[in-house]
Amino acid sequence: MRTEANDGGHLALQLVDGDCNFNITGMNDFERKVNLSQRGRSYAVVAIMGPQSSGKSTLLNHLFGTSFEEMNEEDGRSQTTKGIWLARCPDIEPLTLVLDMEGTDGGERGEDTAFEKRSALFALAIADVVLINMWCKDIGLNHAANRPLLKTVFQQVIFRFCDKPRKITLMFVVRDKSKTPEERLEAKLKDDIQEIWSSIQKPQGKDDIQLSDFFKVEVKFLPHYEHKFKAFKVEVEKLKQRFINSTAPSGLVGDQKDPASGFSTSAKIVWEEIKENKNLNLPNLQVMVATFRCDMIKEEKYESLEKNEVWCKLYQRKDRFFNLDFGKTVNCILNNCLSKYDAETAYFHEATRNKKREELKEKLLNCVKPVYLHNVRNLRLECLRKFMEAFDRTSTDEKNTFARIADGCMKDCLHEFNKRCEAVKIELANWDTSEENAKLQFDMKSHINAKGVEKVDSIIRRIYEPDLRQKLLDHMSYLLCEETDPTWYKVRQHHKSVTTSTISA
Repeated sequence: MRTEANDGGHLALQLVDGDCNFNITGMNDFERKVNLSQRGRSYAVVAIMGPQSSGKSTLLNHLFGTSFEEMNEEDGRSQTTKGIWLARCPDIEPLTLVLDMEGTDGGERGEDTAFEKRSALFALAIADVVLINMWCKDIGLNHAANRPLLKTVFQQVIFRFCDKPRKITLMFVVRDKSKTPEERLEAKLKDDIQEIWSSIQKPQGKDDIQLSDFFKVEVKFLPHYEHKFKAFKVEVEKLKQRFINSTAPSGLVGDQKDPASGFSTSAKIVWEEIKENKNLNLPNLQVMVATFRCDMIKEEKYESLEKNEVWCKLYQRKDRFFNLDFGKTVNCILNNCLSKYDAETAYFHEATRNKKREELKEKLLNCVKPVYLHNVRNLRLECLRKFMEAFDRTSTDEKNTFARIADGCMKDCLHEFNKRCEAVKIELANWDTSEENAKLQFDMKSHINAKGVEKVDSIIRRIYEPDLRQKLLDHMSYLLCEETDPTWYKVRQHHKSVTTSTISA
Protein backbone atom coordinates (compact mmCIF):
# COMPACT_ATOMS: atom_id res chain seq x y z
CA MET A 1 0.00 0.00 0.00
CA ARG A 2 1.29 3.45 -0.90
CA THR A 3 1.78 5.71 2.08
CA GLU A 4 3.77 8.50 0.39
CA ALA A 5 3.75 10.24 -2.96
CA ASN A 6 5.78 12.85 -4.75
CA ASP A 7 3.69 15.99 -4.71
CA GLY A 8 5.46 17.97 -7.41
CA GLY A 9 8.61 17.94 -5.31
CA HIS A 10 6.54 18.36 -2.14
CA LEU A 11 5.63 15.71 0.37
CA ALA A 12 2.26 13.96 0.30
CA LEU A 13 1.32 11.11 2.59
CA GLN A 14 -1.48 8.78 3.43
CA LEU A 15 -2.61 10.17 6.77
CA VAL A 16 -5.23 7.47 7.41
CA ASP A 17 -5.22 4.18 5.56
CA GLY A 18 -8.25 2.23 4.40
CA ASP A 19 -8.27 0.23 7.64
CA CYS A 20 -8.56 3.40 9.76
CA ASN A 21 -4.92 3.41 10.96
CA PHE A 22 -3.46 6.87 11.59
CA ASN A 23 0.06 7.39 10.20
CA ILE A 24 1.64 9.26 13.14
CA THR A 25 5.23 8.58 12.01
CA GLY A 26 4.53 9.99 8.58
CA MET A 27 2.64 12.94 10.09
CA ASN A 28 5.55 13.87 12.35
CA ASP A 29 7.96 13.67 9.42
CA PHE A 30 5.61 15.77 7.27
CA GLU A 31 5.35 18.37 10.07
CA ARG A 32 9.15 18.73 10.22
CA LYS A 33 9.60 18.98 6.45
CA VAL A 34 7.05 21.77 6.02
CA ASN A 35 8.23 23.52 9.22
CA LEU A 36 4.68 23.47 10.54
CA SER A 37 5.54 24.32 14.13
CA GLN A 38 6.78 27.79 13.16
CA ARG A 39 3.56 28.83 11.42
CA GLY A 40 1.50 29.91 14.43
CA ARG A 41 -2.03 30.45 13.14
CA SER A 42 -0.86 31.44 9.70
CA TYR A 43 -2.05 28.27 8.01
CA ALA A 44 -5.23 26.80 6.57
CA VAL A 45 -6.58 23.27 6.22
CA VAL A 46 -8.77 22.41 3.25
CA ALA A 47 -10.62 19.10 2.86
CA ILE A 48 -12.65 17.78 -0.05
CA MET A 49 -15.57 15.38 0.13
CA GLY A 50 -17.87 14.00 -2.47
CA PRO A 51 -18.99 10.89 -4.32
CA GLN A 52 -16.46 8.38 -5.57
CA SER A 53 -15.09 9.08 -9.06
CA SER A 54 -16.41 12.65 -9.07
CA GLY A 55 -12.99 14.12 -9.85
CA LYS A 56 -12.02 15.30 -6.36
CA SER A 57 -8.32 14.49 -6.70
CA THR A 58 -8.22 16.03 -10.18
CA LEU A 59 -9.75 19.25 -8.86
CA LEU A 60 -7.27 19.44 -5.99
CA ASN A 61 -4.29 18.89 -8.30
CA HIS A 62 -5.36 21.74 -10.58
CA LEU A 63 -6.42 24.00 -7.75
CA PHE A 64 -3.51 23.52 -5.36
CA GLY A 65 -0.67 22.11 -7.49
CA THR A 66 -0.72 18.77 -5.67
CA SER A 67 -0.16 15.36 -7.25
CA PHE A 68 -2.85 13.15 -5.74
CA GLU A 69 -3.50 9.99 -7.71
CA GLU A 70 -6.31 10.48 -10.24
CA MET A 71 -8.74 8.01 -11.71
CA ASN A 72 -7.81 6.45 -15.03
CA GLU A 73 -10.87 6.66 -17.27
CA GLU A 74 -9.70 3.64 -19.24
CA ASP A 75 -9.95 1.51 -16.08
CA GLY A 76 -13.53 2.51 -15.51
CA ARG A 77 -15.08 4.20 -12.49
CA SER A 78 -13.42 2.69 -9.44
CA GLN A 79 -12.01 3.74 -6.09
CA THR A 80 -8.75 5.66 -6.53
CA THR A 81 -8.29 7.44 -3.18
CA LYS A 82 -8.31 5.04 -0.25
CA GLY A 83 -8.34 6.48 3.24
CA ILE A 84 -7.29 10.10 3.75
CA TRP A 85 -4.29 11.72 2.04
CA LEU A 86 -2.49 14.91 3.05
CA ALA A 87 -0.35 17.30 1.00
CA ARG A 88 0.70 20.93 1.07
CA CYS A 89 0.02 23.51 -1.59
CA PRO A 90 3.45 24.56 -2.90
CA ASP A 91 2.65 28.13 -3.97
CA ILE A 92 -0.04 29.57 -1.70
CA GLU A 93 0.43 31.67 1.43
CA PRO A 94 -0.50 31.17 4.14
CA LEU A 95 0.64 27.56 4.28
CA THR A 96 -2.29 25.52 2.98
CA LEU A 97 -2.69 21.84 3.84
CA VAL A 98 -4.98 19.78 1.64
CA LEU A 99 -6.88 16.66 2.65
CA ASP A 100 -8.08 14.33 -0.11
CA MET A 101 -10.83 12.16 1.37
CA GLU A 102 -11.94 8.75 0.21
CA GLY A 103 -15.03 9.05 -1.98
CA THR A 104 -18.49 8.34 -0.62
CA ASP A 105 -21.11 6.04 -2.07
CA GLY A 106 -18.44 3.69 -3.39
CA GLY A 107 -19.09 0.10 -4.31
CA GLU A 108 -15.91 -1.19 -2.65
CA ARG A 109 -17.27 -0.65 0.88
CA GLY A 110 -20.81 -1.60 -0.04
CA GLU A 111 -23.37 -0.55 2.56
CA ASP A 112 -20.70 0.03 5.20
CA THR A 113 -20.78 3.81 5.70
CA ALA A 114 -18.68 3.85 8.89
CA PHE A 115 -15.56 5.18 7.19
CA GLU A 116 -17.61 7.73 5.27
CA LYS A 117 -19.05 9.12 8.51
CA ARG A 118 -15.71 9.05 10.31
CA SER A 119 -13.86 10.85 7.54
CA ALA A 120 -16.62 13.47 7.23
CA LEU A 121 -16.49 14.20 10.95
CA PHE A 122 -12.67 14.26 10.85
CA ALA A 123 -12.71 16.84 8.06
CA LEU A 124 -15.21 19.02 9.91
CA ALA A 125 -13.20 18.85 13.12
CA ILE A 126 -9.82 19.91 11.71
CA ALA A 127 -10.48 21.72 8.40
CA ASP A 128 -11.11 25.42 7.91
CA VAL A 129 -12.65 24.99 4.46
CA VAL A 130 -14.55 21.90 3.30
CA LEU A 131 -15.14 21.52 -0.42
CA ILE A 132 -18.21 19.47 -1.40
CA ASN A 133 -17.59 18.18 -4.91
CA MET A 134 -20.85 17.50 -6.79
CA TRP A 135 -22.35 17.30 -10.26
CA CYS A 136 -24.51 20.09 -11.59
CA LYS A 137 -27.11 17.58 -12.81
CA ASP A 138 -27.67 16.43 -9.20
CA ILE A 139 -29.00 19.79 -8.00
CA GLY A 140 -32.66 19.40 -7.04
CA LEU A 141 -32.68 15.59 -7.16
CA ASN A 142 -33.93 13.93 -4.00
CA HIS A 143 -31.61 10.97 -4.29
CA ALA A 144 -28.54 12.70 -5.67
CA ALA A 145 -25.26 11.38 -4.34
CA ASN A 146 -24.50 14.51 -2.34
CA ARG A 147 -27.67 14.46 -0.22
CA PRO A 148 -26.74 11.42 1.91
CA LEU A 149 -23.30 12.94 2.40
CA LEU A 150 -24.73 16.31 3.46
CA LYS A 151 -27.15 14.65 5.81
CA THR A 152 -24.24 12.75 7.37
CA VAL A 153 -22.16 15.92 7.64
CA PHE A 154 -24.92 18.00 9.20
CA GLN A 155 -26.01 15.26 11.58
CA GLN A 156 -22.47 14.78 12.83
CA VAL A 157 -21.89 18.50 13.24
CA ILE A 158 -25.10 19.23 15.06
CA PHE A 159 -24.56 16.56 17.71
CA ARG A 160 -20.80 16.81 18.09
CA PHE A 161 -20.18 20.55 18.08
CA CYS A 162 -23.47 22.13 19.15
CA ASP A 163 -22.13 23.29 22.54
CA LYS A 164 -19.41 25.40 20.96
CA PRO A 165 -19.74 25.76 17.19
CA ARG A 166 -16.62 26.57 15.19
CA LYS A 167 -17.76 28.18 11.97
CA ILE A 168 -16.07 26.82 8.86
CA THR A 169 -16.53 27.53 5.17
CA LEU A 170 -18.60 24.93 3.34
CA MET A 171 -17.96 25.46 -0.35
CA PHE A 172 -20.03 23.54 -2.91
CA VAL A 173 -18.01 23.07 -6.07
CA VAL A 174 -20.54 22.32 -8.78
CA ARG A 175 -18.95 20.46 -11.72
CA ASP A 176 -19.97 20.50 -15.38
CA LYS A 177 -22.33 23.47 -15.07
CA SER A 178 -25.28 23.58 -17.47
CA LYS A 179 -26.84 26.44 -19.43
CA THR A 180 -29.19 27.18 -16.55
CA PRO A 181 -28.27 30.56 -14.99
CA GLU A 182 -25.95 30.13 -12.04
CA GLU A 183 -28.14 32.35 -9.85
CA ARG A 184 -31.10 29.97 -10.21
CA LEU A 185 -28.94 26.91 -9.62
CA GLU A 186 -27.32 28.46 -6.55
CA ALA A 187 -30.69 29.46 -5.07
CA LYS A 188 -32.04 25.95 -5.63
CA LEU A 189 -28.93 24.37 -4.11
CA LYS A 190 -29.10 26.58 -1.01
CA ASP A 191 -32.80 25.74 -0.63
CA ASP A 192 -31.90 22.04 -0.76
CA ILE A 193 -29.17 22.56 1.83
CA GLN A 194 -31.55 24.38 4.18
CA GLU A 195 -34.16 21.67 3.68
CA ILE A 196 -31.64 18.99 4.65
CA TRP A 197 -30.63 21.00 7.72
CA SER A 198 -34.25 21.49 8.78
CA SER A 199 -34.99 17.78 8.43
CA ILE A 200 -32.27 16.75 10.87
CA GLN A 201 -33.25 16.01 14.45
CA LYS A 202 -31.78 18.62 16.79
CA PRO A 203 -30.43 17.89 20.27
CA GLN A 204 -32.82 18.56 23.13
CA GLY A 205 -33.00 22.26 23.90
CA LYS A 206 -31.18 23.19 20.68
CA ASP A 207 -34.11 23.57 18.30
CA ASP A 208 -33.17 27.13 17.42
CA ILE A 209 -29.63 26.46 16.19
CA GLN A 210 -29.08 27.59 12.61
CA LEU A 211 -27.00 26.37 9.71
CA SER A 212 -25.23 29.74 9.76
CA ASP A 213 -24.02 29.03 13.32
CA PHE A 214 -21.76 26.33 11.90
CA PHE A 215 -21.14 27.13 8.24
CA LYS A 216 -20.43 29.96 5.87
CA VAL A 217 -21.92 28.50 2.70
CA GLU A 218 -20.50 29.36 -0.72
CA VAL A 219 -21.12 27.97 -4.19
CA LYS A 220 -18.67 27.80 -7.08
CA PHE A 221 -19.55 26.55 -10.60
CA LEU A 222 -16.94 24.98 -12.88
CA PRO A 223 -17.18 24.16 -16.62
CA HIS A 224 -16.82 20.62 -17.93
CA TYR A 225 -13.30 19.34 -17.29
CA GLU A 226 -12.89 17.60 -20.66
CA HIS A 227 -15.17 19.47 -23.04
CA LYS A 228 -14.27 22.96 -21.82
CA PHE A 229 -10.84 22.38 -20.36
CA LYS A 230 -9.49 25.93 -21.00
CA ALA A 231 -12.53 27.51 -19.38
CA PHE A 232 -12.18 25.01 -16.53
CA LYS A 233 -8.57 26.10 -15.96
CA VAL A 234 -9.54 29.79 -15.94
CA GLU A 235 -12.27 29.26 -13.35
CA VAL A 236 -10.03 27.09 -11.18
CA GLU A 237 -7.39 29.83 -11.22
CA LYS A 238 -10.01 32.33 -10.06
CA LEU A 239 -10.98 29.96 -7.27
CA LYS A 240 -7.34 29.55 -6.31
CA GLN A 241 -7.07 33.28 -5.66
CA ARG A 242 -9.66 32.86 -2.90
CA PHE A 243 -7.18 30.74 -0.96
CA ILE A 244 -4.44 33.37 -1.04
CA ASN A 245 -4.45 35.29 2.26
CA SER A 246 -7.25 32.98 3.36
CA THR A 247 -6.62 33.74 7.06
CA ALA A 248 -7.18 37.48 6.60
CA PRO A 249 -10.36 38.91 8.21
CA SER A 250 -12.21 38.75 4.89
CA GLY A 251 -10.70 35.43 3.82
CA LEU A 252 -12.20 31.98 3.49
CA VAL A 253 -10.99 30.77 6.88
CA GLY A 254 -13.56 31.31 9.59
CA ASP A 255 -12.98 30.69 13.27
CA GLN A 256 -9.36 29.76 13.99
CA LYS A 257 -8.48 26.64 15.92
CA ASP A 258 -5.22 25.43 17.42
CA PRO A 259 -1.87 26.80 16.16
CA ALA A 260 0.02 24.83 13.54
CA SER A 261 2.39 23.35 16.12
CA GLY A 262 -0.57 21.41 17.51
CA PHE A 263 -1.97 20.21 14.19
CA SER A 264 -0.43 16.72 14.16
CA THR A 265 -1.43 16.13 17.79
CA SER A 266 -4.93 17.43 17.16
CA ALA A 267 -5.37 15.33 14.01
CA LYS A 268 -4.27 12.15 15.77
CA ILE A 269 -6.46 12.73 18.84
CA VAL A 270 -9.49 13.61 16.69
CA TRP A 271 -9.12 10.51 14.55
CA GLU A 272 -8.63 8.17 17.52
CA GLU A 273 -11.67 9.67 19.26
CA ILE A 274 -13.77 9.22 16.12
CA LYS A 275 -12.42 5.75 15.46
CA GLU A 276 -13.36 4.60 18.97
CA ASN A 277 -16.88 6.01 18.51
CA LYS A 278 -16.50 8.42 21.40
CA ASN A 279 -18.58 11.56 21.70
CA LEU A 280 -16.17 14.05 20.27
CA ASN A 281 -16.41 17.34 22.13
CA LEU A 282 -14.45 20.16 20.52
CA PRO A 283 -13.77 22.22 23.69
CA ASN A 284 -12.44 19.11 25.44
CA LEU A 285 -10.35 18.31 22.40
CA GLN A 286 -8.81 21.77 22.55
CA VAL A 287 -7.86 21.13 26.17
CA MET A 288 -6.34 17.76 25.29
CA VAL A 289 -4.29 19.19 22.44
CA ALA A 290 -3.23 22.20 24.52
CA THR A 291 -2.21 19.95 27.42
CA PHE A 292 -0.11 17.73 25.18
CA ARG A 293 1.56 20.53 23.23
CA CYS A 294 2.08 22.91 26.16
CA ASP A 295 3.66 20.07 28.12
CA MET A 296 6.08 19.45 25.26
CA ILE A 297 6.93 23.14 24.93
CA LYS A 298 7.30 23.43 28.72
CA GLU A 299 9.87 20.63 28.75
CA GLU A 300 11.71 22.12 25.76
CA LYS A 301 12.06 25.48 27.52
CA TYR A 302 13.21 23.85 30.75
CA GLU A 303 15.83 21.88 28.83
CA SER A 304 16.97 25.12 27.20
CA LEU A 305 17.88 26.40 30.69
CA GLU A 306 19.82 23.24 31.52
CA LYS A 307 21.74 23.56 28.23
CA ASN A 308 22.36 27.31 28.49
CA GLU A 309 26.14 27.89 28.61
CA VAL A 310 25.92 30.98 30.82
CA TRP A 311 23.73 29.14 33.31
CA CYS A 312 26.03 26.12 33.31
CA LYS A 313 29.00 28.33 34.23
CA LEU A 314 27.04 29.95 37.05
CA TYR A 315 26.05 26.53 38.35
CA GLN A 316 29.58 25.15 38.22
CA ARG A 317 30.99 28.15 40.14
CA LYS A 318 28.19 28.38 42.73
CA ASP A 319 30.41 27.24 45.66
CA ARG A 320 33.39 29.43 44.89
CA PHE A 321 32.47 33.07 45.30
CA PHE A 322 29.68 35.62 45.19
CA ASN A 323 28.58 36.72 41.69
CA LEU A 324 27.31 40.31 41.64
CA ASP A 325 25.69 39.84 38.16
CA PHE A 326 23.81 36.69 39.18
CA GLY A 327 20.38 38.34 39.45
CA LYS A 328 20.61 40.28 36.20
CA THR A 329 21.92 37.27 34.27
CA VAL A 330 19.47 34.71 35.64
CA ASN A 331 16.46 37.02 35.34
CA CYS A 332 17.32 37.50 31.67
CA ILE A 333 17.57 33.73 31.08
CA LEU A 334 14.30 32.96 32.90
CA ASN A 335 12.36 35.74 31.17
CA ASN A 336 13.67 34.52 27.83
CA CYS A 337 12.47 30.96 28.56
CA LEU A 338 9.00 32.17 29.55
CA SER A 339 8.75 34.61 26.64
CA LYS A 340 9.48 31.82 24.16
CA TYR A 341 6.94 29.60 25.91
CA ASP A 342 4.35 32.40 25.66
CA ALA A 343 5.07 32.92 21.96
CA GLU A 344 4.78 29.23 21.10
CA THR A 345 1.62 28.62 23.13
CA ALA A 346 -0.15 31.92 22.42
CA TYR A 347 -3.06 30.36 20.52
CA PHE A 348 -3.70 27.29 22.64
CA HIS A 349 -6.50 26.94 25.19
CA GLU A 350 -5.92 29.85 27.59
CA ALA A 351 -6.51 28.16 30.95
CA THR A 352 -4.37 25.19 29.94
CA ARG A 353 -1.44 27.22 28.67
CA ASN A 354 -1.52 29.43 31.80
CA LYS A 355 -1.51 26.37 34.04
CA LYS A 356 1.47 24.88 32.18
CA ARG A 357 3.25 28.26 32.32
CA GLU A 358 3.00 28.22 36.10
CA GLU A 359 4.38 24.69 36.12
CA LEU A 360 7.28 25.80 33.93
CA LYS A 361 7.98 28.81 36.17
CA GLU A 362 7.97 26.62 39.29
CA LYS A 363 10.30 24.11 37.64
CA LEU A 364 12.71 26.84 36.51
CA LEU A 365 12.76 28.41 39.98
CA ASN A 366 13.35 25.04 41.64
CA CYS A 367 16.40 24.66 39.43
CA VAL A 368 17.67 28.17 40.16
CA LYS A 369 16.99 28.33 43.90
CA PRO A 370 19.94 26.21 45.17
CA VAL A 371 22.40 28.32 43.17
CA TYR A 372 20.71 31.51 44.39
CA LEU A 373 21.04 30.35 48.02
CA HIS A 374 24.72 29.57 47.47
CA ASN A 375 25.21 33.11 46.18
CA VAL A 376 23.49 34.67 49.20
CA ARG A 377 25.56 32.47 51.51
CA ASN A 378 28.77 33.50 49.73
CA LEU A 379 27.66 37.13 49.99
CA ARG A 380 27.14 36.72 53.74
CA LEU A 381 30.62 35.26 54.20
CA GLU A 382 32.18 38.03 52.10
CA CYS A 383 30.37 40.75 54.08
CA LEU A 384 31.41 39.11 57.36
CA ARG A 385 35.05 39.03 56.24
CA LYS A 386 34.98 42.72 55.33
CA PHE A 387 33.28 43.58 58.62
CA MET A 388 35.95 41.78 60.61
CA GLU A 389 38.73 43.54 58.69
CA ALA A 390 37.15 46.98 59.18
CA PHE A 391 36.33 46.41 62.85
CA ASP A 392 39.71 44.95 63.79
CA ARG A 393 41.76 47.74 62.26
CA THR A 394 39.81 50.60 63.90
CA SER A 395 41.38 51.93 67.10
CA THR A 396 39.43 53.28 70.05
CA ASP A 397 39.67 56.72 71.65
CA GLU A 398 37.47 58.99 73.73
CA LYS A 399 35.05 59.61 70.79
CA ASN A 400 35.30 56.25 69.03
CA THR A 401 34.63 53.91 71.86
CA PHE A 402 34.54 50.14 71.45
CA ALA A 403 30.72 50.12 71.46
CA ARG A 404 30.40 52.92 68.87
CA ILE A 405 32.87 51.27 66.52
CA ALA A 406 31.07 47.93 66.81
CA ASP A 407 27.66 49.51 66.16
CA GLY A 408 28.91 51.52 63.15
CA CYS A 409 30.67 48.57 61.51
CA MET A 410 27.59 46.36 61.96
CA LYS A 411 25.31 48.93 60.34
CA ASP A 412 27.68 49.39 57.39
CA CYS A 413 27.92 45.62 56.91
CA LEU A 414 24.16 45.02 57.03
CA HIS A 415 23.57 47.90 54.62
CA GLU A 416 26.05 46.40 52.15
CA PHE A 417 24.54 42.92 52.55
CA ASN A 418 20.96 44.07 51.91
CA LYS A 419 22.05 46.23 48.97
CA ARG A 420 23.84 43.33 47.30
CA CYS A 421 20.94 40.97 48.01
CA GLU A 422 18.84 43.23 45.78
CA ALA A 423 21.41 42.73 43.02
CA VAL A 424 21.02 38.93 43.12
CA LYS A 425 17.23 39.03 43.58
CA ILE A 426 15.17 36.76 41.28
CA GLU A 427 12.21 38.78 40.01
CA LEU A 428 9.91 35.79 39.54
CA ALA A 429 10.43 34.50 43.08
CA ASN A 430 9.43 35.81 46.48
CA TRP A 431 12.50 34.57 48.31
CA ASP A 432 13.68 36.52 51.36
CA THR A 433 17.16 36.65 52.89
CA SER A 434 16.10 37.02 56.54
CA GLU A 435 17.74 33.76 57.57
CA GLU A 436 21.13 34.74 56.11
CA ASN A 437 20.69 38.22 57.57
CA ALA A 438 20.17 36.74 61.03
CA LYS A 439 23.21 34.50 60.64
CA LEU A 440 25.33 37.50 59.61
CA GLN A 441 24.21 39.49 62.66
CA PHE A 442 24.91 36.54 64.96
CA ASP A 443 28.41 36.07 63.48
CA MET A 444 29.21 39.79 63.81
CA LYS A 445 28.06 39.90 67.45
CA SER A 446 30.07 36.78 68.19
CA HIS A 447 33.15 38.44 66.74
CA ILE A 448 32.48 41.65 68.72
CA ASN A 449 32.06 39.68 71.94
CA ALA A 450 35.25 37.74 71.31
CA LYS A 451 37.17 40.99 70.70
CA GLY A 452 35.61 42.57 73.79
CA VAL A 453 36.69 39.69 76.00
CA GLU A 454 40.15 39.86 74.46
CA LYS A 455 40.47 43.59 75.28
CA VAL A 456 39.24 43.14 78.87
CA ASP A 457 41.72 40.33 79.38
CA SER A 458 44.45 42.56 78.05
CA ILE A 459 43.54 45.36 80.47
CA ILE A 460 43.38 43.00 83.40
CA ARG A 461 46.73 41.51 82.50
CA ARG A 462 48.28 44.99 82.39
CA ILE A 463 46.85 45.86 85.80
CA TYR A 464 48.20 42.71 87.33
CA GLU A 465 51.64 42.81 85.78
CA PRO A 466 54.31 41.99 88.50
CA ASP A 467 55.95 45.43 88.54
CA LEU A 468 52.56 47.25 88.74
CA ARG A 469 51.45 44.93 91.52
CA GLN A 470 54.69 45.50 93.39
CA LYS A 471 54.30 49.30 93.12
CA LEU A 472 50.77 48.96 94.44
CA LEU A 473 52.01 46.88 97.41
CA ASP A 474 54.85 49.31 98.10
CA HIS A 475 52.40 52.23 98.08
CA MET A 476 50.07 50.38 100.41
CA SER A 477 52.95 49.63 102.79
CA TYR A 478 53.88 53.33 102.83
CA LEU A 479 50.33 54.31 103.69
CA LEU A 480 50.16 51.75 106.43
CA CYS A 481 53.43 53.02 107.93
CA GLU A 482 52.27 56.63 108.13
CA GLU A 483 51.46 57.88 111.58
CA THR A 484 48.81 60.24 110.36
CA ASP A 485 45.20 59.16 110.58
CA PRO A 486 42.82 58.00 109.38
CA THR A 487 44.96 55.34 107.61
CA TRP A 488 42.10 53.13 106.40
CA TYR A 489 40.35 56.07 104.88
CA LYS A 490 43.38 56.67 102.64
CA VAL A 491 43.53 52.97 101.75
CA ARG A 492 39.93 53.03 100.68
CA GLN A 493 40.44 56.18 98.61
CA HIS A 494 43.45 54.68 96.87
CA HIS A 495 41.54 51.43 96.17
CA LYS A 496 38.67 53.43 94.72
CA SER A 497 40.98 55.38 92.42
CA VAL A 498 42.69 52.27 91.05
CA THR A 499 39.37 50.42 90.61
CA THR A 500 37.71 53.34 88.78
CA SER A 501 40.54 53.70 86.27
CA THR A 502 40.59 49.96 85.61
CA ILE A 503 36.82 49.67 84.99
CA SER A 504 36.93 52.76 82.77
CA ALA A 505 39.57 51.13 80.61
